[in-house]
Amino acid sequence: MKPIRLGFVGVGAMGQCAHLDNYATIPGCEIAAIADIRGDLAQKVATRYGVPHVFRTGREMLAAAALDGIVVTLPFECHGQVVPELYDYGVPVFTEKPLARSVAVGEKLLESLRRSRAKHVVGYHKRSDPATLYAIDQISSLKASGELGPLRYVRVLMPEGDWIAGGFSHMLASGQTAADMPVDPPPAHMDEATQERFDLFINYYIHQINLIRHLLGETFSVDYADPAGILMVGHSASGVTVTLEMTPYRTTVDWHEEALVAFERGTITLRLPAPLARNRPGAVTVFRDPGGSTPVSITPQLPWVHAMRQQAEFFVQYIRGAQTRLCEATEAIEDLRIAEDYIQKLGGQ
Repeated sequence: MKPIRLGFVGVGAMGQCAHLDNYATIPGCEIAAIADIRGDLAQKVATRYGVPHVFRTGREMLAAAALDGIVVTLPFECHGQVVPELYDYGVPVFTEKPLARSVAVGEKLLESLRRSRAKHVVGYHKRSDPATLYAIDQISSLKASGELGPLRYVRVLMPEGDWIAGGFSHMLASGQTAADMPVDPPPAHMDEATQERFDLFINYYIHQINLIRHLLGETFSVDYADPAGILMVGHSASGVTVTLEMTPYRTTVDWHEEALVAFERGTITLRLPAPLARNRPGAVTVFRDPGGSTPVSITPQLPWVHAMRQQAEFFVQYIRGAQTRLCEATEAIEDLRIAEDYIQKLGGQ
């Protein structure tokens, strides 16, 4: 089978340790080129991973390299400046979350995407964790069978903690700093303080907004934003209550992210590891109490693979035309709509 040739735009900390490091060891995947304005860093990374071609910009890379897909690991506030010209190449594009810095910029990206032959998926890696994959299959099965009654409630707990989990220990660095890159404007209807709060929210909690939607299988609306910024309450299109708890406490050397999916007569509990923890899946427990028999809890043994690695494998499969559970850009804009609504209810305009 012909190898999938990838080009990387951006090889900083996340570019190396969350993404390139995983793609470099996938059978049938070849890192053909990288582009980074920090030339010294780009060359160091290329030497370590055996990448034959180094460029300063994505535009230069696409003009010279034959690629099957592009992985962009730049700050999200640069997406509207960089990604549209990558669409013109007509191959699948992967970017980190969120889709963009605002709904307005996201909509412009989607307009450009529709005019091209490209596809675009957004890096919500929690969807690729083995525990999430198992949970989604169970939720779908229980909805179809009605065994435990209707879905009633989805809760996600997300305390601030050690998300790196030693994952930057092998990162290459250089004396160069990234030159100022042009960035997208924040939401125009927000004042400066609200814009800053919004940037922080979508950088940290947009993962959980997406996870809630994914577990529900539908979108949701925000009904209440706790003035302390700890609790968000909403309801789904079909009436399921949702809550997101944002750092009611903090951890220093651990990670306590979890989700509860409650049916009338049972639950699915999902516990996810730190984003950069390696070779460690999440854990999932399915509790069934349908009545008329002994209640049962099942906690399956999941494969030793981390979400970032499996996400990379899924993107290679996606390029080959396979169906995956990666998040399409056309869906990811909904996370920004929910985030903007939440911040407005929290005290914005």
